[in-house]
Amino acid sequence: MKLLMHTCCAPCSVYCIEELRVEGIEPTVYWYNPNIHPYTEYKARRDCLKEYTKNINVEAIFEDNYGLDEFCKNVVCDLQNRCQDYCYPVRLEQTAKYAKEHGFDTITTTLLVSPYQKHDIIKRLAEEIAKKYGLKFLYRDFRVGFKVGQARARELGLYIQKYCGCIFSERGRYLGEDFLPPKLPEDFEFLPVKHSINIKKERDNKEQYLELLLEADPSKEMINKYLSNGELFVLTNDDEPACIAVTIKIDDDTIELKNIVTKENYREKGFAKKMIKYLVDNYKTRYKKMIVGTTENNIPFYVKQAFDKYEKTIKNYFVDNYDKEIKDGNLICTDLIYYSRDLKNN
Repeated sequence: MKLLMHTCCAPCSVYCIEELRVEGIEPTVYWYNPNIHPYTEYKARRDCLKEYTKNINVEAIFEDNYGLDEFCKNVVCDLQNRCQDYCYPVRLEQTAKYAKEHGFDTITTTLLVSPYQKHDIIKRLAEEIAKKYGLKFLYRDFRVGFKVGQARARELGLYIQKYCGCIFSERGRYLGEDFLPPKLPEDFEFLPVKHSINIKKERDNKEQYLELLLEADPSKEMINKYLSNGELFVLTNDDEPACIAVTIKIDDDTIELKNIVTKENYREKGFAKKMIKYLVDNYKTRYKKMIVGTTENNIPFYVKQAFDKYEKTIKNYFVDNYDKEIKDGNLICTDLIYYSRDLKNN
């Protein structure tokens, strides 16, 4: 099976991709959503999906078409039926067309995961369109995993939209218009969400995490200096330590993120982002800013976490303070570069 999966956003794809992989099916993600408006929303969903698929090594195809004019022309005469008359078929048709032209034999869509969409209509349209192009339609009632996928998306720090996608659903969000989702089958049950992520401050026996901390800072002597006076936080996943962070007080206004490291098998899953968010929430009532010293390679990551103000550079820090050459990927580390995040205006 060569599967092309129309994908409306990253959060909706989480459960679909994970379940298909459990079945041994590797989907190719296909982005084509000209019904999403305004452009800032379109871009936020598209870019989030790009980053997510890259992180989980899923092949993704992005066909950009911000189609506001076409959308308005096609739905204005019957707004109540815009989903089934335009939003669903235009995306499924283009998915099938691309699949046929590029050697795919099967299509499906992440629209099947949402309990807020017209599931039976999507299924019928997808079957008809797939048949029209000589393709198979892979049907799964992904709705059972909707809550699981949303919880997982939050853990990963993915952008989660607040409305379906089109400008009229956004209007309904702001004007508080009543929206009744389609009725689910009587025997339908969502899969239970397991809240396995926990973050706590470790007050005793900090040394037990020394081995993991050494992956981010290879000097036991340096770690011991800030570990004794610092605060250590542990993020656990199913009771297993997955991410560790150490902070130290600089002055009454400033807290420093001194060390943060994620266990290797938990990397690229958003745990470091979740830890930073927790620290920001924890400290924002006590300090004005948080600073972090990093290498050149890691600046983009911290800027994405709102450490967007350059503070200073300590020249030859790694040369002067470490006996051995320190490497970050292919970079030989020399300078320590400090950035800060404003805690009061976040």
